Amino acid sequence: MQASVAIRDLEVRHGTRVALSGLDLDVSAPSSVAVIGPNGSGKSTLLGTIAGLIAPSSGTITVDADSKPALVLQSTNVDRSLPITVRDTVSLARLPRLGLIRRRSDADREAVETAMERLAVADLADRQLHELSGGQRQRVLVAQGLAQESSILLLDEPVTGLDAVSQTMILDVMDEELAAGRLVFMTTHSLEEARRCDSVLLLSTTPVAFGPPQKVLTEANLRDAFGSQLIRLDDGLLLSEGLHHDHDHGHGHHP
Repeated sequence: MQASVAIRDLEVRHGTRVALSGLDLDVSAPSSVAVIGPNGSGKSTLLGTIAGLIAPSSGTITVDADSKPALVLQSTNVDRSLPITVRDTVSLARLPRLGLIRRRSDADREAVETAMERLAVADLADRQLHELSGGQRQRVLVAQGLAQESSILLLDEPVTGLDAVSQTMILDVMDEELAAGRLVFMTTHSLEEARRCDSVLLLSTTPVAFGPPQKVLTEANLRDAFGSQLIRLDDGLLLSEGLHHDHDHGHGHHP
């Protein structure tokens, strides 16, 4: 099955507040999509809706995939009273496949071990999650997403604020997933990261533009979305909020 997402006139409300509206989108694997926009523009809300965690207020969303999309949120502080190891965290990805009674199979164990190796956290497998650095924790969460083995991977600002090694490793894994024929969505505040993707969705609660990076990430479109938060430098454009997190839906504690 070729993974795909089809959205028609989508609107999502959080209470009385409109978080996202007027969105039409058609994307199929293999493809990478960067979702970019200011704080509160609906980026995290869109990923949550594709993942099936947030119900549309109106409109339709059709997700075709071999399993539920794998959603990877930003690493946050972990409750130190929660005793969970890196291996346990990544293994949680296999629960939807196990059901209530099936025991973990060799395929389940292999998926977990392979995912940890790809993100270079296999040597941390028995460490407590709360003991890790921010970059290590984020790599564990990405490994958890990979271990789900879904044809759709949703990454919510996966490299924001991380060390250079973790950033490079996660972006390389995204490229590998794309090369393997999967559909990858990534929210970001970085123009550089957005330009890495096949297409860009620029949001400001409603869609501003969608298409190839060179057509979407123009100064005119970015000013429509970001306004005064867009700064012109001698060597290009800069988003002044690039170091801040997106709070349109919020990030919970993990796991």
